[in-house]
Amino acid sequence: MSSELLVDQACYHCGDSLGPSPYLLDGRQFCCLGCQTVYQIMYNNGMDSYYKYNTHPGKSQRDNHNVDLSYLDEPKIIAQLLDYMDEERSIITFYIPAIHCSSCIWLLEHLYRINKGISRGQVDFMKKQVSVVFDQHNISLRELVMLLISIGYEPKITLQDVVQQNKKVDQRGLIAKIAVAGFCFGNSMMLSFPDYFGMSAFEKEFSNYFGYLNLLLAFPVFLYSASGYFSSAWHSLRRGRLNLEVPLALGILVLFLRTAFEVLMHTGPGFADTLCSLVFFILIGRWVQQHTYHHLSFERDYRSYFPVAVTVLNNGAERSIPLGELQVGDRIWIRHQEIIPADAILLKGEGAVDFSFVTGESKVVRKGLGEMIYAGGRQMGEAMELEVMKPVSQSYLTKLWNNDPDEAKPKEYRTFVGFISKYFTIGLVSIALSAWGYWWFVGNMHHAWAALTAVLIIACPCALALSSPFTLSAALSILDKNRFYVKNVGAIEQMAAIDCLVFDKTGTISSPSSSQMRWKGKLNDQESIALASVCRHSSHPLSRQIVQYLGRKSYEDVGAFEEMAGQGITATCDGLLLKVGSARHVGMKVNAEGTVVYVQINGEVKGVFQVEQSWRPNLGAVLHDLSKEYSLHLISGDNDRHRAEMRVLFPDRASLIFNQHPADKLRRIADWQQDDRVVAMIGDGLNDAGALRKADMGIAVSDDINNFSPGCDAILDGAHFDRLPNFFRFAKDAVWVIRLSFGISILYNVVGLSLAVQGAMSPLFAAILMPLSTATIISFTSLSMRWFGKRRKLL
Repeated sequence: MSSELLVDQACYHCGDSLGPSPYLLDGRQFCCLGCQTVYQIMYNNGMDSYYKYNTHPGKSQRDNHNVDLSYLDEPKIIAQLLDYMDEERSIITFYIPAIHCSSCIWLLEHLYRINKGISRGQVDFMKKQVSVVFDQHNISLRELVMLLISIGYEPKITLQDVVQQNKKVDQRGLIAKIAVAGFCFGNSMMLSFPDYFGMSAFEKEFSNYFGYLNLLLAFPVFLYSASGYFSSAWHSLRRGRLNLEVPLALGILVLFLRTAFEVLMHTGPGFADTLCSLVFFILIGRWVQQHTYHHLSFERDYRSYFPVAVTVLNNGAERSIPLGELQVGDRIWIRHQEIIPADAILLKGEGAVDFSFVTGESKVVRKGLGEMIYAGGRQMGEAMELEVMKPVSQSYLTKLWNNDPDEAKPKEYRTFVGFISKYFTIGLVSIALSAWGYWWFVGNMHHAWAALTAVLIIACPCALALSSPFTLSAALSILDKNRFYVKNVGAIEQMAAIDCLVFDKTGTISSPSSSQMRWKGKLNDQESIALASVCRHSSHPLSRQIVQYLGRKSYEDVGAFEEMAGQGITATCDGLLLKVGSARHVGMKVNAEGTVVYVQINGEVKGVFQVEQSWRPNLGAVLHDLSKEYSLHLISGDNDRHRAEMRVLFPDRASLIFNQHPADKLRRIADWQQDDRVVAMIGDGLNDAGALRKADMGIAVSDDINNFSPGCDAILDGAHFDRLPNFFRFAKDAVWVIRLSFGISILYNVVGLSLAVQGAMSPLFAAILMPLSTATIISFTSLSMRWFGKRRKLL
């Protein structure tokens, strides 16, 4: 089969393009040796069913690099990572971003067929986690991780996994309260039916008995299920505030006291079923509100970026230690592609450090002996020896997270319910006291107390308590389907209040996954073929881009191939000596701006490849659409070489600010806020972390939402950046639905209060009105959000 016929055909394992020289095995074609090896592992272990569930389910192995896992042999680190360990078994939970389909689930839950030391694997698809039970005597933790890497499922193990910074929300207590309230609600309704529909003479003999049973069912709901509302209301009152829990707790208390009075004094059946139904429904609303997207972390810090361990040199010997044990004065060994964990001085080797994640400037910084290298940079050259000058907790990187003491405080969102609850409570109590005062004035104390309690019962804001969580949870679900992940329901209301949008440049409005390569120079046909042949032997992404750019269909043999990390390639091909890489590698003193690759052939520099990140698709249309409703600004850590292009894309009144350090960005956000602007910061990197937290709404744009992103209020998949205007409008729609549903609940209250102030409200009326208003609100919010979702083209 000719090589031309194989071009652009799919790899059997991962689905990538095969290229001109595919690997063949068992009649299958693979894009690289790594994909072929994974297939062979599956086949040899009788696990070729992996390919039956999905076409091309695997991940490409072209970029697989050797990972130093020696730290996984350290007992202290093992103890921190494991969930459980005894003499016979160990349990560990891995976060694996590569999980994406049913084949992944099947494979990871059948790991025991590859290695007998593994007992069981269980996958949580939403969280992209797998829990593995294994026998540490038959397979070590390091060997387990190596096995996962070999089949294309490399776990992401970071320091934050060890300190367990991302706390899980435990909803078991809430679910237990819902279960108790639901059980009591169902039974109290059944016991109340005879009262609702009229009792026969025989049934009336048991009416008191039914009343006692209802009161007994109300006790656990009042004392256990509703306890959280009483504690919240008490704390609110102690702080001098009136939140929504205050009228809710007041309504629940009055329901219980009036039920107990009527049952014990034999004056009526009470409101036990209404009490149980009220608590049951508002607890469900709270569960819906809490049941958000815990598979994403919105509170990540520098520990998500750092490795678990670091290699320390002691008398020439290498030893892996936990990062927390790293001390000032320690000498550390940093290899190619590894993160520098603390501010340190270069003692041996040559630094070629990429600080783009810290500064936003997308270029490699050269460092010489004796120079300070700040934490957070990634070494792109050869291995180097450093001496630690500052503890990890005091490095420049950690200051990016702690540069504003106010940011340690939890962000408070402005919500409609929070705003209206204060006035609702005052109005409710005023009406109740007015009704009581009127009947006391006319001398009917029975009606006075009946009116007081009835108003507090019927005007209890259960519909208002449900409208916000159900509306916003429906909105969260729709946004989630569009890969816009919001931290919580309060952040959606905050998003609706935004009037100023501030954009970062690199990685935010520019796309890191979509770059354009330009060639400045001259190459004849022989030189072009030789260059493509040499670059084809490299696994570096820029080398593959060069091969794709040249578009050659045939290649020559390559000799004396040598690739130096962070420098470039030296090789011979067709009688030509080629050097491809940095300016220093080809002997030039001055480097061009941006990402560049120089080409030298037989000692003569033939030209340079310049790589420029392209803008997000439809960026101009997105900015134009947003400029109709928001003031827009650009603030970037990069230089201003793209100022002219940005001026065309952004409106005339927009500020375009370049060469900004992280602290500068934070101060700019604060300045806009002092001008009474409600600011949303839209960025991507660690250099935006302070600004994202300082802003009223921080949105992190990521082309891989499962990788690191700074602490923020929302995470936006870069592929859906062009839907940003629709997301903001949809947030405003959600707030409008909340306000309209509040209006509907007010209408129900007006009807109920007209009878309540007369002291003539019956238990049957309350039992019908409260569930009816609840059902109306839930139906209205769900249907309305779906309608708005379709209108904004999000469904």
